[in-house]
Amino acid sequence: MSTEEKSAAPRSLAEALRVRDDVSLAALLRSRPDLITPVPTDLTQLATRAGTRASVVRALERLDRFTLQTAEALAVAADPAPYEELVRLMAGDEGDPVVSAALPRAVALLREQALVWGADDRLRLVRTARELLAPSPQHPSPTGLGPTVREATAGMSPGRIQEILAVVGLPSTHDSVSAVSALGALFADRPRMAALLAELPEESREVLARLVWGPPYGQVTHDPAPHLRHLLDRGLLLPTAPGTVVLPREVALHLRGGRAHRAPEPVPPPVEAAAAHRPQVVDATAAGQALTALATVEDLLKEWDEGGPAVLRAGGLSVRDLKRTAVALDVPEPVAAFWAELAYAAGLIASDGAEDERYAATPAYDEWRELPTAERWARLAGTWLTATRTPGVVGGRDAKDRTLSALGPNLDRSAAPEVRHRVLALLAGLPEGASPTEESVLARLRWERPLRGPRRDGREGQDDDLRTRLARWTLSEAELLGVTGRGALAAPGRALIGAPEPPRAVGAAEASGASGASGAPEGPGDKLPVHHHRTPPVPAPATPAERAAATARAARLLAPLFPEPLDHVLLQADLTAVAPGPLERPLADMLGVLADVESKGGATVYRFTPGSVRRALDSGQAAADLHTFLARHSRTPVPQPLTYLIDDVARRHGRLRVGAASAYVRCDDDTTLDEILADKRASGLALRRLAPTVLAAQADPAALLEGLRAMGFAPAAESAGGDVLIARADAHRTPPRTAPEPVPDGPPVPDDTLLTAAIRAVRAGDLAATAPRKPGPGSGAGDAPAAGGLPRTGAAETLATMQAAVMTGEALWIGYVNAEGAASQRVIAPIRVEGGFVTAYDHTADEVRTYPLHRITGVAELADDAT
Repeated sequence: MSTEEKSAAPRSLAEALRVRDDVSLAALLRSRPDLITPVPTDLTQLATRAGTRASVVRALERLDRFTLQTAEALAVAADPAPYEELVRLMAGDEGDPVVSAALPRAVALLREQALVWGADDRLRLVRTARELLAPSPQHPSPTGLGPTVREATAGMSPGRIQEILAVVGLPSTHDSVSAVSALGALFADRPRMAALLAELPEESREVLARLVWGPPYGQVTHDPAPHLRHLLDRGLLLPTAPGTVVLPREVALHLRGGRAHRAPEPVPPPVEAAAAHRPQVVDATAAGQALTALATVEDLLKEWDEGGPAVLRAGGLSVRDLKRTAVALDVPEPVAAFWAELAYAAGLIASDGAEDERYAATPAYDEWRELPTAERWARLAGTWLTATRTPGVVGGRDAKDRTLSALGPNLDRSAAPEVRHRVLALLAGLPEGASPTEESVLARLRWERPLRGPRRDGREGQDDDLRTRLARWTLSEAELLGVTGRGALAAPGRALIGAPEPPRAVGAAEASGASGASGAPEGPGDKLPVHHHRTPPVPAPATPAERAAATARAARLLAPLFPEPLDHVLLQADLTAVAPGPLERPLADMLGVLADVESKGGATVYRFTPGSVRRALDSGQAAADLHTFLARHSRTPVPQPLTYLIDDVARRHGRLRVGAASAYVRCDDDTTLDEILADKRASGLALRRLAPTVLAAQADPAALLEGLRAMGFAPAAESAGGDVLIARADAHRTPPRTAPEPVPDGPPVPDDTLLTAAIRAVRAGDLAATAPRKPGPGSGAGDAPAAGGLPRTGAAETLATMQAAVMTGEALWIGYVNAEGAASQRVIAPIRVEGGFVTAYDHTADEVRTYPLHRITGVAELADDAT
């Protein structure tokens, strides 16, 4: 490197950022959005913020495994390190060509994220990153390397160091520094080191082999065995504490063949396909599951229509209510929690806010039910993809060892949307119709975001980390929701994440499907391992408009896959009705009131009972209306038993009337009231006769209705005006509620407009902070304001300098304090000074502004060589 090149080399991260172009700065701020929250005043502040511990930790956690391994290698290399040394640490003495080919990309990524700076001959890892990744007794390095000879001998006596030199055949030195340097040079010299190790007994070499890949620390007694004494005498093991020895880094690197990592992973593991299906079969399966998902959510809301379970004092559902919901939906409890959380995240259910707080449907549910079927699904699927509430953690424990309940607090996991999108993107990278193996998806995610350090509970391991669990939940939830079918990503799911539609080439999967007529197998038996080392990145829709466009496209692709809703059922003689497919909304709603669902599947079976018929009569229907409805919508004749059932229930319905006294019963037939009074089961109602046709009760009307129905009567509720009250299933709704907002995983990624404005402001502020200034009148150069400090001049001098600059057109450097008391420095070109204000072109803001003179702390002229 020439003298001019050395002088041009950056001496700090701030100088390295200063020579970047706007495209490079935009890439940095896009990958690390915390750096512009708020926008820094100049590049020096940006560099300082990029080196803070919180920001560096966040940046490191977002590196892929190989890039993180590269940073770990730089942490154990010299500071600064030439690129050639980094190559040796990553590729070994023999030079792995795959690692060497992948290394430039990793270094470029570290540079882009401002974790590494400097030219290739002087690579520097940001100091905070080196502190986090370098080996220490408290925080072992993932490389398994220990301290250098210089670090390990820091507390060793000079005499002991000289003894080690004598044993290994090195000349004694006059000081410890040169002695340690000579010992380190010996260990780094491959031929000399090989000769030294060859002299050791086999047992000594076995000890080194056990320590070489870490941990590098071992225990020895006060009287070591001979094979350990050989190592200690030659400095191949160095004491760090009483009874503890360490393998020096230089020795370990020689034994490893120069590699910092046992197994560098330059290439991401492939996502393998477990089975191949025809894309049409995948889409049809997903569409069927989507219909089931919609029906399940509607069943849940119907279950809670008249007031759902009570809200716990701490928020959420009780374990008992979750079990009841699971039984009602005929699903396991974790699945019931998923559907409840999905409906809650979509704003379809919420707490009613009453004194006796309960969950119920919201007004948005009624609007959602009126949407076309595909749009209803797209809204649920879009909500699921971006929601941070994670039903998979229900039943676990929070930081205070409290049980996490469904719909309760502390269920947000900010990483969930990113993991869901990435899992679906990996599926999109497979051929159409291919379903992946779960383990290959998890292995790929671990490579892209490797887990650093132990878990919070202190146990090591990756199988149970949050991202892995989120990925497993994503695969199962996507299948439940109909985003995938038979484990493969369906076309609507592909549209949902914004992935382009792949070209449908005839391949193994298509050939399998195309030969269906000739009896070719279709399903899990069709094994097709697929290897994708580089899944094309699929950016998640970032803005609300992009997300709306993605969900609309998914709805358009899904709509043709749904069967046309039916307008008929098949009535059976056993008081059942069979719906051979999805029903039109009015028919389904009416049939849901008139009959009870007995079974679901490809066809839904409804059963008519006295209770269900009475429910229809309570809703305001007459017997004639029910007969007409069934005759119009049945493809089979109305069975006589069903006709008799409706007529029999209708004949008795409404003969008794219940109102509020506390409650009363009236009936035109006084013998019916005599029968009620004589019945022992009526004793709990505390009835007494007020008139031949009226009974009074101490129970409330609802309890009186239930009691009389339990005795076999069919009473109807009555209003104060004597009219029959119509009970509707959708009577109870919460006040208008907004859906819960996702908890962001850090600051949002800035858009192009914000990036452009931020970069312009940072560069302008940097110009103001670094522009050379002339010293004030009568002052020496040493009186110029310190870098970053505000200029200080008197009012008269400030005014005179401003007026002179108006005449000469020169730019000035000023200090300014705004109305909120925030101080800043600016470079301005004064245009006019009058009335206590200066109008100037502000280079910092890139616009013309007016400043009160009394808020300017001082002014300084820029040096002649200022740009």
